Amino acid sequence: MDNLDSSSTSSMAVVAAAISAMIIPIIIVSVIMIIANWKIYEKAGKPGWAAIIPIYNIIVLLEIVGKPVWWILLFLIPCVNIIVVVWTTNLLSKSFGQSEGFTVGLLLLGVIFYPILGFGNYQYLGPAGMPGGIKPIDPAAGYKDPFGNPPPPPPQV
Repeated sequence: MDNLDSSSTSSMAVVAAAISAMIIPIIIVSVIMIIANWKIYEKAGKPGWAAIIPIYNIIVLLEIVGKPVWWILLFLIPCVNIIVVVWTTNLLSKSFGQSEGFTVGLLLLGVIFYPILGFGNYQYLGPAGMPGGIKPIDPAAGYKDPFGNPPPPPPQV
């Protein structure tokens, strides 16, 4: 029992190699997410280092989305915290002028959408897009007909 046979030693080496192969991508993704959150905080006019301080990062996030600090207690209540996380994420996407579709992306594919928000050209509009909400886009505004003047209207009978 004191002696390890070669099969157990080689199996331990395989397990160690597998764990190492998983840890490296996890570290890379974690660093990218930290940098993306840092950039998001800086875009919102908050200190970027606040993104890496536990609990304080949530307080700063609540300031970014325009909610009171006591909401941090809602993050501690089971089942309620799920609703609050979704709501806060929606307010974060609204604060950068994005729609509910972007919120779904932040929730389901955060590894992709948080770097898009942090490194993209998105600008912070204020807490939840400023009072009054986000103005809808008028597709006719600034439209120029590529074929010149529109044809005359048909004669009326």
